[in-house]
Amino acid sequence: MQFAFFHLMPYTEVTETGRDWPVANKRFDPVIGTELYKTYIDTLAYAEDVGFDWIGCNEHHMSPFGLMANPNLIGAALIQRTKHAKLSIVGNLVPLLNPIRVAEEYAMLDVMSGGRLIAGILRGIPHEYVAYNIPGDESRARLIEATQLIRKAWTEPEPFGWEGEFYQFRAVSIWPRPRQQPHPPMMMSGSNEASARLAGELRGKLGIVALSDLDDTKRLIEAYCDGAAKAGWTPTEDDVLIGTLCSVADTTEQAKTQLAAGQKFFLEVLSGGVRTAQQLVTQKTRYFDDKTRGQWGDVRKKFGVSIDSMIEKGLILCGTPAQVVDQIGNLHRQLGHGVMNVNMKIGNVPESAVRHGMDLFGAKIIPQLRTLGKAAA
Repeated sequence: MQFAFFHLMPYTEVTETGRDWPVANKRFDPVIGTELYKTYIDTLAYAEDVGFDWIGCNEHHMSPFGLMANPNLIGAALIQRTKHAKLSIVGNLVPLLNPIRVAEEYAMLDVMSGGRLIAGILRGIPHEYVAYNIPGDESRARLIEATQLIRKAWTEPEPFGWEGEFYQFRAVSIWPRPRQQPHPPMMMSGSNEASARLAGELRGKLGIVALSDLDDTKRLIEAYCDGAAKAGWTPTEDDVLIGTLCSVADTTEQAKTQLAAGQKFFLEVLSGGVRTAQQLVTQKTRYFDDKTRGQWGDVRKKFGVSIDSMIEKGLILCGTPAQVVDQIGNLHRQLGHGVMNVNMKIGNVPESAVRHGMDLFGAKIIPQLRTLGKAAA
């Protein structure tokens, strides 16, 4: 099994944000922000030192929820601070962006890193469409066309033109082209069955970064494999990433206490304006179909359940190193994934607790789980 360390880069120096969208940036102190970026980049680079195989960045906009408006910038900084860890950039949110620019920047990162890029080709969560004024109705169709265009830009050795529904380019020939051939691995989201199936059809890796129910997750993996079969290929467990919150400490109670406090801050402070924007998108567009909209609403409610209940259901990793080893082993037995993605900076969990958890994870968890099987997903 491979292990990925994921970070949202939250702006934690706020006590309330309300439900307005976008969140007023008068609450952002650039001096504090400079120190947060330094701390967070140090932490992400440290993940390689303790034994993580992947380092994960992502993209969010217009709120303290996350400070990575462009995760490629963070990836570029991490290239200079790391030697062998994969750089898992999850976004870019390609329906919001110029796909040729995405192809170019990803190719740069892949070449600069010596071929360490995992290229996130993501649709994003609903509120991003308010931030960039892109119709949510078009999100899936834009994702499909942008993915096809990015792949062609990476692999076509001669200039070509593109006349699509959303994107038109008279001539394309990107410099540089990627180091990994035919192109860097693509990571795509599988938050619902349609997205999971699409990831398989487009030959991407599957990323499920928030567990809500293990039976639902099994269905997502099945949909992914169905989509891959339709496209004529068979995923292995290394093509499936499962992500969850993670709190590791010397005692069970320490782990639970720090996770509960961080989750409370995440839900009550960091997520206020984001929820408002997402409600606007899901109520007024066809971003989700009726079935998926209902599932998405249920997922939001489940974030408010108790820590003990989430541990019991296998939805989070929380406890001592020995307990977390058992929890990951149970997830693997049920889901068969090959990449375990963990987020330890939950809300305002102190950096000292994050670093201590990373040390425990690297010393006492990763070595015990390297040999988890190589069954097909």
